[in-house]
Formats: sequence, structure tokens, C-alpha cells
Amino acid sequence: MAGHSQFKNIMHRKGGQDAKKAKIFNKLGREITVAAKTGLPDPAMNPRLRAAIQAARQKNMPKDRIDRAIKSGEGGDAADYEAIRYEGYGPGGVALIVEALTDNRNRTAPEIRTAFSKAGGALGETNSVSFMFQRLGVITYPGKLALADAIFETAAEAGAENVVSEGDEHEVTTTIENFSAVRDALEEKYGPASHAALEWRPLTTATPTPEQAEALFKLIDVLEDNDDVQTVAANAELSDELAQRLSGG
Repeated sequence: MAGHSQFKNIMHRKGGQDAKKAKIFNKLGREITVAAKTGLPDPAMNPRLRAAIQAARQKNMPKDRIDRAIKSGEGGDAADYEAIRYEGYGPGGVALIVEALTDNRNRTAPEIRTAFSKAGGALGETNSVSFMFQRLGVITYPGKLALADAIFETAAEAGAENVVSEGDEHEVTTTIENFSAVRDALEEKYGPASHAALEWRPLTTATPTPEQAEALFKLIDVLEDNDDVQTVAANAELSDELAQRLSGG
């Protein structure tokens, strides 16, 4: 929709401005530890670990801290984290998916539920909103790195679903099954991606009022401030002007 921004773009801008380095490093370190514990400690043989390390490097996480997180998982002395997905509705009927890694679901679930409740939303059952989203692999590269046709050719040959090149970015989307193969093919030719992760993308969107959008952003802040929360996805769509104001842009 012209003149409107889907929430994924809003959150990318917002995350860069509001990020608290120590908290982000803790979340990244937890993902690295879990990836190393559930698979091989060698990133070359463990796609999840490789993606986690890459995400940490993009946030300038110190190498020694990355190494400690890997060793923690490799040694088996790390806490037993489990991945849990929470779903619900926020202000303005916006659907939200919250992904967490927790060692105590009896602590995490009440905290997430309380955050939704205080914001005027409601936490639902599993799959209560996920049907409104699509799970995709998303890989991005700077627009100046290569021509759009070159990126498209490499991605398509590796099994990508779609490539969108606009502005200063190439965005490649894939199925979950083809994500690793497409990412590896692109990295072999163009080096590490700017961003590579599995994401929830909305199939339908909700348009909250300015007041509801402000409350939604406050809810997102509370959720992202929770140590157990790894990612938050929403199906909000706002005007560019409102999105920039709320994200501080």
C-alpha cells in the first residue's frame, strides 16, 4: 500500500534506535548457546549456529563473548532452554507472535500475559493468530553490492521463492526448507548477508488508530525488554508519517 509501512520495516528502524546493547548481547548469546547445544559446535556444520553467530557479529558482539556462548552450549553446562511461541492480540486488534527461549515457562508465560493485559490486549492459545502469518526465510544484502539481476539469478538457482530489489536493499525470501541452501549459495558468492533469519510475515494486516499504535509500541517495548523474548512479529500497518513519529525517525 503506497504511503504505508508494514510493521517489519517499522521494527527494523525502531530496533536500531532503542537497542540496549547488554540485553541484546544476552539474547544473542542465549541463541548461540542453544544452537551449539542442540547441534554441532562447528558453525560450518550447524546452520542455526552459523546464523546466530552472524547475527551477533552484525550487532558487534565481542568475539570472546561469542566463543564463551559456544563453549557453554558445547560443554552441556548451559541451562535447559526451550523455545516457546506466544500468540495474541494487542491494541487495535493487531496480531502478535512472540518467540521466547526460556528455562522457566512458569516465569515467562505470566510475564507475557501481564504485558498483553496491561496494554489492553489478550494472550491467546497457540495458533490463535499464526494463521494470519507466513513463516519465511529472509535474506538481505545492500543494494550496492550487486545488480538486481545477479542476485536474482543466484537466489533463484538455489531455490528462492522471491527477490525484491528496491531502494538500497535486495531482499530474498525462501521457504523454511530452502532457507539454508539459498543463504549458503548467496554467501558463497557475495559474502555474509546483512540479515538472514526465519521470520513471521503477515498475510493480512490491521490498521490501528494513532492512539492504539502508540499503545502497541509500548507493548512491544515491554515484550522486547523481557530477557526471555527473542523476537516479536506484528501485522500492523501504519502510515509512513505515523511510523516515523512513533519510531523516532
